[in-house]
Amino acid sequence: MVDHVLALAATWTAWDGRPVPADDRIYTPHKAIRRVADHMVDHLAEMEARLVGEETQPDHWHASATTTEADLAPFTEADLDEARSRLTRLARIWANRLEALTPDQLDESPGTGWTFRQLAFHLEGSAYYADSVGNLAADRASASRPARPDRTPKP
Repeated sequence: MVDHVLALAATWTAWDGRPVPADDRIYTPHKAIRRVADHMVDHLAEMEARLVGEETQPDHWHASATTTEADLAPFTEADLDEARSRLTRLARIWANRLEALTPDQLDESPGTGWTFRQLAFHLEGSAYYADSVGNLAADRASASRPARPDRTPKP
């Protein structure tokens, strides 16, 4: 999922500053990166809490319902470098944590909610945010936006 998001993000320095509508929300390059990272952090925190027997903390993010001033900023090469560093590190943390778990822990996870294996597969849906912005190099070449995905991840 992270490789897919970053491949799309590599085209976002061509973004013209107009938010992209998808379903009932709007997306920008910064918002897509923020949502992918927040989703990864949110479920990582859930998994870690459940592993040590703590209650999970509810998040207080506004998710994709809110578009911040920062989301509307131009997406530069420096932003792309930051996204690469942030998301590849988060992906590595996830991989390390999952690899440390036994098959039983993956499939019969403590606490309430999805199993840890299900959480990991659920994160794949975070590609939705990047898919909503799309491949802007292809958009520029075709002068029209491709059809946007109609699947909606949980906020």
